[in-house]
Amino acid sequence: MVKTTTKDQKNTKQQSKLHLIDTDIHERAQYKDLLPYLDQPYRRYITDCHWLQEKHMPYTQPAVAGVDRADARVPDGRPAGSDLSFMKEQLLDPVGHEVGILTGALDPSPSSMHGWYEMATALASAYNDWQIENWLDKDERLYGSVHIAAQDPQAAVREIERVGSHPKMVQVLLPIDDKLWGDPFYHPIFEAAERHDLMIGMHHNEPPIHYGQWPRYFIEWHTLIPTAHMMQVTNMVFNGVFEKFPKLKLMMIEGGFTYVPFLMRKMDQQYKDLRHEVPWIKRMPSDIIREHVCFTTQPLEEMTKKEFLQIIEQMGSDEMVSFSTDYPHWDYDSPYESLPPNLGEDLTRKLFSENARNFYPKLQRIGREK
Repeated sequence: MVKTTTKDQKNTKQQSKLHLIDTDIHERAQYKDLLPYLDQPYRRYITDCHWLQEKHMPYTQPAVAGVDRADARVPDGRPAGSDLSFMKEQLLDPVGHEVGILTGALDPSPSSMHGWYEMATALASAYNDWQIENWLDKDERLYGSVHIAAQDPQAAVREIERVGSHPKMVQVLLPIDDKLWGDPFYHPIFEAAERHDLMIGMHHNEPPIHYGQWPRYFIEWHTLIPTAHMMQVTNMVFNGVFEKFPKLKLMMIEGGFTYVPFLMRKMDQQYKDLRHEVPWIKRMPSDIIREHVCFTTQPLEEMTKKEFLQIIEQMGSDEMVSFSTDYPHWDYDSPYESLPPNLGEDLTRKLFSENARNFYPKLQRIGREK
């Protein structure tokens, strides 16, 4: 086997381990991995009919290994994120993860499945079983996300009821693509999540976010990802999701957080001017966001300590941001290098672990039991 030595592995020779709760790690299944968990006729569609999910991204690959780190490809040639042993060697053990939350790489999302709800539901269900058996049950540090075909809320609720009580499933994962999930049509999903102490995680997917089409270049799409996250947060708040489900919280994954002060200020002003349109909202939107929404750090822009602290101050809380590496993607953030230095012991501890621990009910017992 080819041995790789990452920057983090070198750093841990000199630095103590971090006891990190990493809120965005992408494990990856290949279709052959899901076959044992797929019922017929869906298994046959893959084995006999050679069905492959249509992928949309039109760009030439943005980095030398596509959207992954080149050194994260498994030495036997399998895709990055597809082997637990290699992930342990490259990420979990060197950094000292206390918890890693898996966010997957499957794509049973609305616009990718062209309305084939049954196949999307079958894939999501198979993925959950594969994730539990091959990742959650094999490493005590790993926690999971319930994958659903949310475009079919009834089927999505059945899947949440089926696996949502698993002690290591911490959130329901919704893709950010061409649906705004705060619509009351999808509220049964939130009701089921709340019933099982699951939070909602949202992560952008491959479909367009730019006027219904892809911009000309990957750099444009990647720059504008936070705009899609802003749309979802705005939609969830003004549609009254958090007023209706007061225990529910939302983790916005892989969109960064530097846009949040602007969004909070803009929503507050709109609420002052137009709150008659949303009479079910009884508080300032910024207060709802502070109470119910958390943001993962990656991709973190380079900034000074002063700039970083100014953004936290403008958010009005240092408990809304949780560190994420986004392993094994090409723009992985190292916990040793991506944050400005000397942020202080209290804030660093909140970013690396305590904010995520307080966000996810099922993680709150970890650490406090030690």
